[in-house]
Amino acid sequence: MIELLPLLLTALALGLLGGGHCIGMCGGLMGALTLAIPAEQRHGWRLWRVLLGYNFGRISSYALAGALAGSFGWLLHSLGLGIWLRLLAGLMLIAMGLYLANWWAGLTRVEALGRRLWRHLEPRARRLLPVTRARQALALGALWGWLPCGLVYSTLIWASSQGSAGLSASLMLAFGLGTLPTLLVTGLAAERMMALLRQRQVRISAALLVILFGLWTLPGPHHGWLTGHGSHDSASHSSSHSH
Repeated sequence: MIELLPLLLTALALGLLGGGHCIGMCGGLMGALTLAIPAEQRHGWRLWRVLLGYNFGRISSYALAGALAGSFGWLLHSLGLGIWLRLLAGLMLIAMGLYLANWWAGLTRVEALGRRLWRHLEPRARRLLPVTRARQALALGALWGWLPCGLVYSTLIWASSQGSAGLSASLMLAFGLGTLPTLLVTGLAAERMMALLRQRQVRISAALLVILFGLWTLPGPHHGWLTGHGSHDSASHSSSHSH
């Protein structure tokens, strides 16, 4: 549990740090979904029930994607290819940081890969409008979770590099919870948050933190001494030679 906590906090932080991207990518969609609720239900608990339904469905899809990607990551680790997956994860996070800072938009090409899947899902999502029940909101949110997003893809590859379906799903769940505050706020609070996230200092700081984490994720000797695996591996190696 002690080893798991830093990973969960990192996933949560990635969701929070990507808040500016979330508003740019999904803020308009969140507003459109809110307007899709009949006017008489757009207040009080009726509104919050639907908004929470959207986001619970979205985060559930992130967790499902994490489980699938984590299974693939486990396969690569079992084939001895885990180091290449970690390399890809680190590079994707660096690309995400550059994207958040508006220094390089190459990650948009990766998002384009998911648009083929979204073309098939979008008509199904439209059939659920207008939203009048929490069950509809949940289903619509589950489809929304597959919207092409570089931030999600970067985090998903990082989560899958852990080589465990369960852990990867947990990390994507934590990441989704990190995005929740940004996408739940509405009205004046949303405008204030948008103004805050658009400030150059805030955006650059968030981008640099993501880039630094990407650099830390890249394969290297630092993983051995940070986790103690290096000493363990060397001990087991010397033990095998003594026999």
